[in-house]
Formats: sequence, structure tokens, C-alpha cells
Amino acid sequence: MTARFLILLSVVGLPAVAHGYVGPGAGFALAGSFWTILILLLAVLSMLVLPFRFALVWYRRRKSRGSRARRVVVIGLDGLDPGLTQRWMGEGRLPNLQKLADQGVFKRLGTTLPAITPAAWSSFATGTDPSRHNIFDFITRDPQTYQPVLSSARVTPARRSLKVGPYRIPISRPRIRNLKRSQPFWKLLGERNIFSSILRVPITFPPEPFNGHLLAGMCVPDLRGTQGEFTYLKGVGGNGEDGDLGSVIHVSMQDGHGRARVPGPADPFGGNGDASSLYADIELEMDAESRGIVLKHGKQRIALARRTYSPWVELSFKAGFGVRVNGICQFYLVESDPLMLYATSIQIDPDRPSLPLSHPASYAAYLCKRLGKFATLGLAEDTEALNAAVIDERAFLDQAYSLHAERERMLFHALEKTQDGLVVCVFDGPDRIQHMFFRTLDPQHPANEGKEVAAFAQVVPEMYEAMDDLVGRVMARVGGGAEEDTTLMVISDHGFCQFKRGINLNTWLLQNDYLVLKDGAAGGEAGGDEWFAGVDWTKTRAFALGLTGIFINRRGREASGTVAEDDVSALKREVITKLEGLVDDGNGADGQLAIRKVWDTDAHFDGPYKRDAPDLLIGYNAGYRASWNGAKGQVTESVFEDNTRHWSGDHCVDPEQVPGVFFCNRPVSKADPHLFDVPVSILKLFGVNAPSYMQGDDLFDEAERAAS
Repeated sequence: MTARFLILLSVVGLPAVAHGYVGPGAGFALAGSFWTILILLLAVLSMLVLPFRFALVWYRRRKSRGSRARRVVVIGLDGLDPGLTQRWMGEGRLPNLQKLADQGVFKRLGTTLPAITPAAWSSFATGTDPSRHNIFDFITRDPQTYQPVLSSARVTPARRSLKVGPYRIPISRPRIRNLKRSQPFWKLLGERNIFSSILRVPITFPPEPFNGHLLAGMCVPDLRGTQGEFTYLKGVGGNGEDGDLGSVIHVSMQDGHGRARVPGPADPFGGNGDASSLYADIELEMDAESRGIVLKHGKQRIALARRTYSPWVELSFKAGFGVRVNGICQFYLVESDPLMLYATSIQIDPDRPSLPLSHPASYAAYLCKRLGKFATLGLAEDTEALNAAVIDERAFLDQAYSLHAERERMLFHALEKTQDGLVVCVFDGPDRIQHMFFRTLDPQHPANEGKEVAAFAQVVPEMYEAMDDLVGRVMARVGGGAEEDTTLMVISDHGFCQFKRGINLNTWLLQNDYLVLKDGAAGGEAGGDEWFAGVDWTKTRAFALGLTGIFINRRGREASGTVAEDDVSALKREVITKLEGLVDDGNGADGQLAIRKVWDTDAHFDGPYKRDAPDLLIGYNAGYRASWNGAKGQVTESVFEDNTRHWSGDHCVDPEQVPGVFFCNRPVSKADPHLFDVPVSILKLFGVNAPSYMQGDDLFDEAERAAS
């Protein structure tokens, strides 16, 4: 995970997909009779091709006759740490994981370089390192502008539009691209007619077609095109924090009544480049007796009780020409007098999605009909609302566990419907809860100052217990032993450690004459030069962006590159020599090691996309990470700074320090399994040989030969 500074990047702007918003216009009456005839024709055609389909299935199946499993189920518990798991297993707090380990195996699972969620889960999907799937971080830089762009997906706006008066109507389709390269292993299974249900695996937006069902996960945007921007409705004179992110609306409550306009996506028909927002009008009526609020929007009347989340509320944004854009959000009433009302990010409605959420496209709506409305945002647990003190710890936990419950319903539904093939479901809650509460495991954490500690001391272990309970219920559903038809794996993409001190690499680069500021530009908080606003690119040789590393300002690659290709290697060696072993002498650190290792990506990787990576990847020591300001291209006064945010745990460190977990109800032959091994092993369980570009091993082959 990374900080919600990503919401500043509206790289998936909804005006580019305005053509996808279809209102209840003309044409449906004519379509009714047409679809009746078409369905009859398709039924007849289906009967005619049935023998050929059986033949095709037989042909594909015969390539998989070496199958050792009828079904494989993978439960992804993002961020579950092996050290903490082992500790609480030893204390008897995780009986189901202990049972799974006793029946099969529990091992530490090697993670990726860098040890960051999008890179790791992309390696799980493809069986390759980041230089082969092209995902190194949440964001990267645009080499032409040096500005941040999302690494995982890109939307190219419609090229053609029709200008009608003040409006501009798109008449061509935008292009929505998943920037992850290589193929997910479930697509390879599908080519052998092995069906898969893939739920919320990160970096699967936009969904790619394959033989199965998929609901996209991390990096699905919200309706505004951000990675998660909350709305905070604040009564005039209220005492709540505005926060530095989100959309703050001041509401005047007169005699217990108020009105507000909630901003939504940019106007898809705005002319002359107008990106003004569409709005949803809501009314608020105070209930003096219950100290609650009644929220009205359209025909909906929702009673909001204090400190309780509402159900998902549908918001409609009128775009003109009979077109409405639909979204959903949840409201949380902090206080009614003065008004303090938090609203989650306005998310794409799964029942009427305006962007592709699933494959097939109808799958999201199908789940909505069967299981009810659910969050669609990739980063739905609102860590920034807690960081900004708009919601408190209890509200954050309520939200995280509510989202977890939605995911559980999807998983058990998939287990019921997928009796043969692959089921994968990734749960984000362990990662988000540890990010925000890891401080409570260390009394000396600087983030504890001014915050409650004792009341939340059990939040992290109780979360592990909740994941253990989930595993127990899955085991009861699928059978827990290796002799059963289902192979069950419980994995995490990485582990966790404390994040006490931030390192601003841009400040270090400035102090060592690798980064240069323009005349008159100053570092420090007062300068406020986010996203490299004060950098002189004609003199800068290196810069840092995101959470993973340093870019060389290469001539011929970056727009204002200064370093010739012949000089790149020598410059990297120089920076590595200075950065490796960097110690922290500030704030009582007493010379503690801050950076353990620095990797030259050209030397470490051999994939075709290594040139798109940061040129140097930083292996921080546990307790350290890229600072908040440095990650967004800002220069501050000091290289080191205390991390005082709620976001107090992390994993963007040396991968050796944050391995994931691997549980399975089958024994394995490898002493040190790696994330790369998991997709290779699943393919082999189904009798499918892994392609040569995959970098993992079959975990089960030798163990099962020995057992036989």
C-alpha cells in the first residue's frame, strides 16, 4: 500500500469515458423484440455447435491429464506477517492456521523486489519479476513532464468529439489499458478450459478477457477518477478537521435543515476543455430527538444514526442530454450539531458500472444482484480520512471489517459456484489495518504521541484472529486435508514492520549535489514544492519519486536529461556507495542503520521492462521508509523525519525483512518458497506446464514423488 497522495492524480478522468454513460433514452422498445429473436437464434446456434464444443473441451482437457487437483483455492491475506503469525500460533490464538500447517505446511514466502503490493501481486499473477511485468510501484514519472502517473492503468481520451454549442460530445471510444505486461496464469488455465473465479486481485483493472469470472481489485478508480477521495460535509462553525485531502463542503444548517451539492465526476460534455464537476443535490434534516440526520436524495430517505455507517447510497449526477452518471457511497455521521458528516469516495456503481469492473462485464452486476451493493474502489479502506482525523480509529475499523465482510460473501459464493477449477480471493483488510495500527505494537513509536494506544493494543492480533476464523470456515467448506479434492493455499504478498522514520531521498540528493533547485526555490515545508515544482532539470542528475527508488535523469529518456548513457553506470555506482549503509543520527537514533542495500536495476533484472523501472531500488531497514514528502517529489530541510501519522507500519523495505506467509494442505519440497513459485505450482496441479518465461518452481513435484 501507499499513501493517499495518489488521489491527487486524476489520471483516469471520467470525461474520457463519457460515451459509457447510458441513460434511459430512446431505443429500448425496439430492442425488446430484437433481443427475443436474437436469443432464439442463439439457442438454435448453440445446439448446432454443441458437438464441436465437446470436441474442443476434450482436446484441451487431454493436455491436462496429469492434473493432481480438481480445485485449487487461494486465499490472499494481503500483508499477513510470518513472524506475527508464528507468535500468535504459538500462543494458541490461530488454531485454524495451526491446523492447516499441521496437515500440510507453513513457510515464509519470499517476496518481490521491491516489496510493494502492486509489484508483488503482479508477480503472483504472472510468475515473473517486475522487469517482466512492468509494475514497480503505484506511480512512476512521465519522462516528458517528470510528473507522476499511475503505473498500472492508463486512459487515452476519446480522439473525436462533436461540438454542439457549449457542449463537446465524444463520438469515439477512449482506450483503457492495463499496463501490466505478461499473462496472468488463470488465462493460461482458461486456454485449457479450466475455469477460474478471480476476486479482487490487485492490478487487474481494466479486466482482461479469459475463460472465467474476474472482479477487478486495487487501482480501480472512483467515480471522480481518483484512487479514493472522500467528501466531508461540515456545518458552518463545526470543529472537525478539514484535512489536506478530500472534498470539504461547508453546509449552513438553518432550523435543522440544510442543503449540499456533492461533487462527482467531471462534466463529460463540458465544452472548451471545461472540467467542472457534476453535482448530486442532497437535503439534510436534523432529528433532534435521536441526534441523527435524515438524508434525502431523489426518492431516497436515509436515516443516519451517529457513529454508524449508512448502507450504500445511490447518488445520481445529471450530465444533460438525458444522461445520468450513477455512483454509490456510504455516509458516516460523526456529529449532527454542529454537522460533521463523512462520505466515502463516490464509487462506481457495480449494478450500472461506467467503467469496466469485471469480466464478463455483467459479472459485477450479477454479484450486486446476488449479494447486494459492494465497494468497487481498489483502495476502499479510507486510510487518508483517518490520517486527516475526519474519522477516528473506531470508524476506520468498522469500515475495514464491513468491506472484509463484503469480500467474504463473494468468496463463499465463488466456492459454491466453482466446484472445479481455480478460486482466488484477495483480502485487503490485513494490510490496511496493520498500516494504521502497527504503532500499537511498539510503545516507543513516534506516531503514538497524542493518540490512544492501550484501547487499540489488541487491534492487530484480533485482526489475525479474524483471518484465522475465515480460514477455518473455508477449510470446513472445502475440506482441510491433502487427501481432499481441493488444494487450499493461504498466502500473503509480503509481511510487515514498523515505520518510525522517513527518509527524504530528494533532500539527500540535493545535499549531495545530484538534484538542483532553481534560483529562488527553497526546500523545506514552507517551500511546498510538491511534484518537483522547484527543480532545475537542466542541472539535476538524479531524483526520487514514489516509494521504491531513484531515477537517473538520463539523456535521451527524460525530456531534459543531463546524464549521458556512457556515464550512467558510474553515477549509479557512486550513489550506491554513498547510500548503502546510511545511518540515522537524529532524534535518539544513535547511528542506527537506515538503508541496508541499494540495487542497480540494470544489473539485477534481465526483463524487457527494466528500463522503465527506477534506476536504483532502495532496501530500507525495518523502521524506515521513503518519507511522505520525498515520495511526492518535495525537498525538505532534513533527510530524516519522524513518522507521526496513523499510517505507522509498512513493508516498502529490504524484501528479506518482510517475507509473506505460505500455508497449504499439501506438503512442499522447497525449503524457501517464493511468490514466483505459486502460479507455476498451480499450473502444474492442473497438469499444465508453466511457460518458459515464468521464474518459479513446482513446489509439489518432489514432495509428491517422495510420498508415492
